[in-house]
Amino acid sequence: MTAGSPPDDGLDVTAPETDARDRAQRWQDLLGLLGDRGRLSVAEAALALAVSEATIRRDFAALADQQLATRTHGGVVATGLAYDLPARYRGRSTPDRGPADRKERIAAAAAALLEPGTVVGFNGGTTTTATARRLAARPDLQRADPQRDPASPAITVVTNALNIATELVLRPQVRTVTLGGIARPGSYELVGPLAALVLEELWLDVLVLGVDGFDAVAGATCRHGGEAGIDAHMVRRAGRVVVVTGSEKLGRRTFARICPAAAVHTLVTDTDAPAERVAEIRAAGTTVQLV
Repeated sequence: MTAGSPPDDGLDVTAPETDARDRAQRWQDLLGLLGDRGRLSVAEAALALAVSEATIRRDFAALADQQLATRTHGGVVATGLAYDLPARYRGRSTPDRGPADRKERIAAAAAALLEPGTVVGFNGGTTTTATARRLAARPDLQRADPQRDPASPAITVVTNALNIATELVLRPQVRTVTLGGIARPGSYELVGPLAALVLEELWLDVLVLGVDGFDAVAGATCRHGGEAGIDAHMVRRAGRVVVVTGSEKLGRRTFARICPAAAVHTLVTDTDAPAERVAEIRAAGTTVQLV
């Protein structure tokens, strides 16, 4: 605080409205810090994110309102099991952190494509997890009042990924639907005939699909046959398919095919994507969004 400036009383009534995208990123960073530390003070968070303590107090109040954190005297503590996950699923990004930053850009762009009121499917993976978090943090969805009309949530998420379901179930504006099946420890994904039976009773407006490889000829692929089977079933039940993946996976062909490239309506990837690969994928009929 500079000489002659008024004390920070936590109200900050003269501050302009924070840009919604910056706020969503800040909340994600706060959740990442909580995942690492379990407890966070106002002063620690303000220092880590380089913002005012008044801003952090408002953020803490918003996270508590969404049951994503529990307020304490001077800070917050992590809520529930959403933080008991390996670091690769709950890591946060900061500017210029290479692949992590690219992944967050992809997630933000993909989340912006999803319309309120729709049914969105997610398979497992770190990029789909990041996209689900970005979606749930969107301010337009947080303004919904599920208590007023429980039958019309801001958005419905259908997923076979246990970690995604565990996080989103804490968001009152999101209706979370999980598939049955056998849980795979490596990916948290539910696979098997029970998951397929549940999918047969559901329709998805959009599927956000994470992959291990995407190629104009081989299509979308992954390393595990069981996951590929459920992912393929989700593709068939979806009106639109959005693949989210880093450029390093373009042109890669892995063990099991999920779907042909023509079944993918949009690919969201980063600007390091080779121009030749992008041209091939576009020629196959897929819209490519570079971020």
